[in-house]
Amino acid sequence: MSIFVFLGSLFVFLTLGIPIAIVLILCAVVLMIYLGNFNPEIIAQSMVMGANNFPLMAVPFFMLAGEIMSRGGLSKQIVEFANIVVGRFKGGLGYAAILASMIFAGLSGSAVADAAALGSILVPLMVQKGYKADRATGLICAGAVIAPIIPPSIPMILLGVTAGISIGKLFLAGIVPGIILGLALMICWKWIAVKDGYTDKVTYTKTEARQIVKKSLPALMMPIIIIGGIRFGIFTPTEAGSFAVVYAFLVALFVYKELTFKELPEVFIAAAKMTSVVMFIVASASAVAWLLTVAQIPTQMASMFTGFIDSPLLLLIILNIFLFLVGMVMDLTPAVLIFAPVLFPIIKVAGIDPYFFGVIMVLNLTIGLITPPVGTILYLGCSVGKISFPRMIRGVFPFLVTEIIVLFLYVFFPQIILAPLNWFY
Repeated sequence: MSIFVFLGSLFVFLTLGIPIAIVLILCAVVLMIYLGNFNPEIIAQSMVMGANNFPLMAVPFFMLAGEIMSRGGLSKQIVEFANIVVGRFKGGLGYAAILASMIFAGLSGSAVADAAALGSILVPLMVQKGYKADRATGLICAGAVIAPIIPPSIPMILLGVTAGISIGKLFLAGIVPGIILGLALMICWKWIAVKDGYTDKVTYTKTEARQIVKKSLPALMMPIIIIGGIRFGIFTPTEAGSFAVVYAFLVALFVYKELTFKELPEVFIAAAKMTSVVMFIVASASAVAWLLTVAQIPTQMASMFTGFIDSPLLLLIILNIFLFLVGMVMDLTPAVLIFAPVLFPIIKVAGIDPYFFGVIMVLNLTIGLITPPVGTILYLGCSVGKISFPRMIRGVFPFLVTEIIVLFLYVFFPQIILAPLNWFY
C-alpha cells in the first residue's frame, strides 16, 4: 500500500505544478504521516547526509566547466571542426550539428547545456541556409540526448552515487552507445535531407581546414584527457571535474580569448544557480530514498516483478516502458534519484549487469526530455528556434522515433554496451 501512497502523492503534487524539490519533500512528509512516525528532524538530517557526499563534488565542477566552455568560444570551435568533417555532404549543416553534439557531450555532460549552446549557434545558421526551423530545432534537441550518455555525464554521476556503483565504469560504458546513437541520428538525417531536399554543403580550402583544425585542438583534447585520465586511474571523476574547470578556464581566457576576467562573476553565479537546483533535488531525493527503504517499497516493487525475474529480457522491456512513462512527466535528475535505489536491487536479482542497465536507464529518461508533454528540452527548443510547441513536436518526431529504436536495440542486444565496456575496463 505504501508504494501507491508514494506514487499517488508524487503525481498529484507534480500535477499541481509544485517545483520538484518541494514535491519530494512533501512526498517524504506524506510517507512519514502514513507510517505513523512524523519527525521533521529526520527529513532534515537525511537531506544533509544525502548532499554530503564526496563524489557529488563532480557535479558543480562539471557545471562550472560547461558554463565556461559555452561562454569561452569552445562550442564555436567545435561547430567549425564538425563542418570540416561532415559539412561536405548534402545537408551538411545537419550532419555537423549531430557531430558537434557528440563532441560537445564530452565537454558539458548536460543535455540542456548542449541544446542551449549549440542551438543558439546552429539553428539561426540552418534557417538562414533554408532549413525548416522546426526540423533544424528538432535535430539540435535530439542531438542533445547524446550529452548524458557520452562521458562526462552529470546524470551518470548521480546514478553512480545513488545506486552505489562505479562512476568511472559508468562513464566508460556510455562511450560506444553514445557514438552509435549519434550515427543513428545521422542515418535518420540522411533520409530527411533527401525528403526535404536539402542540398547545401559546407566547404573549406585546405589552408582554412588546417587552421580550423589547429584552432579546434585545445577544445577537442579536453574529453580525450578526461576519459583517458579516468580510464588509466590518473584521477577520479571528481578530480576530472576540477581538472575540466582549470583546463576550460585556461583555454577560454588565454587561447580563444573570448572570456574576460570581468565576465567570470557572471559565469560563477550561473554555475552556482544550476548547481544549487541539482543539489537541492539531490538532498530532497535522499530524504525520500531513506523513507522508501523504511517503508520497504523496494521490496514491494520487487515482489511486483517477481514473475519476471526469471526472464531478464521481459523484465527489461517492462522496466523500460515504465521508465519511458516516467520520463514523459518527470525531469531526468529527480527520476534517476528516485527510481535508481528502487530498480537496481531488482535488476541485480535478475542477473542484469548494473552498468548496462545504468546506461539504458539514463538514455531512456533522457529521451523523456524530448518527449511531450513535459520534455524540458522541447520548451528550450521553442525558445531557441522561435517556434510553437506543436511545430517543435513535429520537428523532433522522426529523431525521437530513431532514439527509441536505438534504445530497444540495446535492450535486445546488450553486448553492444557490455563488449566495449569489458574492452575499455
